[in-house]
Amino acid sequence: MKEKKGKADFMYYVWLFFLTAVFGWLWEGAIYLLKDEMYVNRGFLTGPWLPIYGMGAVMLEILFHRWRDRPALIFGLSMLLCTILEYAAGWYLETKWGIKWWDYGGAPFNLHGRICLFSSLLFGIGGMLLVWMFCPLFASVYHRIPVKVRAVFGLLAIALFVTDATYSAILPHMGRGVTYR
Repeated sequence: MKEKKGKADFMYYVWLFFLTAVFGWLWEGAIYLLKDEMYVNRGFLTGPWLPIYGMGAVMLEILFHRWRDRPALIFGLSMLLCTILEYAAGWYLETKWGIKWWDYGGAPFNLHGRICLFSSLLFGIGGMLLVWMFCPLFASVYHRIPVKVRAVFGLLAIALFVTDATYSAILPHMGRGVTYR
């Protein structure tokens, strides 16, 4: 199968999803390690990923890649879209299990503890850096990896993720430092 150079395919988005979901897991683990001086496996899944980061990254890249040369626009749109995504995810998780996986209740300019201004600003910065800098770099590396290798590892990651998501839908990851009651 001949691939068009530089074009994003399904596996490109699979890899982007997993790279950013794992980055989010590492990022939040580091934040809690610094804040609480203990490591916390954040999120409702057991595995080393936070799907909200992966979904956000894929959405941002699909929607905003055409504006790579307009970082201020990407910042504003990323801030808005990711804030909506975080609020919706927080609402869903609270409604489904009756537990909060994050709580910005003590932060200034928060809404129901699900979102706050500071996090929204970080989403804007992160989205801008993702679309403006990371994705072009990632695409150049991704297209150097043989197609079969990308497919095998992408499908393996999907299988592991589906297994984890199925398990976690029955028994979500909760506990000290992970959820707020």
